[in-house]
Amino acid sequence: MHDTVWFEIQGTPAVSIASSEFVTAADAQATALGMPDAERVFVQHPIQDATDDEMRAKTDAIVDKVIAALSQLEGSNT
Repeated sequence: MHDTVWFEIQGTPAVSIASSEFVTAADAQATALGMPDAERVFVQHPIQDATDDEMRAKTDAIVDKVIAALSQLEGSNT
């Protein structure tokens, strides 16, 4: 979240990507950093022991959400 907030403050659209295990923590941190609406996308947990193929599948499941979030942010900065 810190990086996402930093990039947003600099005027660069950013989206945090984290494991679904950290939804509550990410929400709390975004609020504490003063950007409760900072974009975030969550990858299905767990990821630590996932095989390469499992990670590809997890990535495929969220890539459109990441692109959509960045596209929306980019449009709001123009």
